[in-house]
Amino acid sequence: MDIRTKTALIVERSGEYLVAFSIFLRWSNSKYDAWQTRNVNTARMVANKVNGRLMLFNPITRQIKEFKGV
Repeated sequence: MDIRTKTALIVERSGEYLVAFSIFLRWSNSKYDAWQTRNVNTARMVANKVNGRLMLFNPITRQIKEFKGV
């Protein structure tokens, strides 16, 4: 298993992480609950709509950092 494949993008806002979005938004204070994607364009679109910021998160290593991608 390549540990790098477990890293995903999540959306953070005010110390909470986006869990679900449809008609209502659902947030959690746990990054492990967060909605995850590896698609940068989708993640950017969602983050812009909810006024959040993109974070890189690897649940195996517990590392999280701001995404500063192109």
